[in-house]
Amino acid sequence: MPKQPVFYTRAGDDGNTTIYGQTERIPKHHPRPAAYGAIDEAQAALGLIRAGNSRPRTKEIIVRMERDLYLMMGELAVADDVTLPARPIGRRDVDWLEETTAALGETTGGFTDFVLPGDTLPGAQLHLARTVVRRAERSVAFLQTEGLLKNKFILQYLNRLSSVLYVLSLYENRQAGIESPTYAKNVED
Repeated sequence: MPKQPVFYTRAGDDGNTTIYGQTERIPKHHPRPAAYGAIDEAQAALGLIRAGNSRPRTKEIIVRMERDLYLMMGELAVADDVTLPARPIGRRDVDWLEETTAALGETTGGFTDFVLPGDTLPGAQLHLARTVVRRAERSVAFLQTEGLLKNKFILQYLNRLSSVLYVLSLYENRQAGIESPTYAKNVED
């Protein structure tokens, strides 16, 4: 009979974890695991959108984002002197997000006011993912403040990612026939 796979190591039962390439274990609440954990949450939120009833264009964009977040987590989970075989997040990834935001903005129109999530399910899910990305961004910003962020493009990417998720929510709503989002301010006041 084949050996049953084991999906746990018990190594983290004491509340500590390992940064690959570093001999000293660190607490799981250390800023590095907190940051890549927040990015992991963001990736899962994007996966939920992709698994749902979002548009094919949205799904295609999200796959790229999920892969980029995977690379980010890898970068943050290794010691600074370890070089990964995968490419690091860089300027071209940030540029891709800016280009994607601009292209979607041509469909949705410009930003006019703050909107309330909930006009469509995919749009609301994208807003939720945007807030999870913002939390990840705050965690990575803390790494930068503490001098623990080696790659400045990770923080830039997360900042742009929340913007493109906002525009994607507007795009999803527009594609579903919602011409104007529900604005945070009541226009009748």
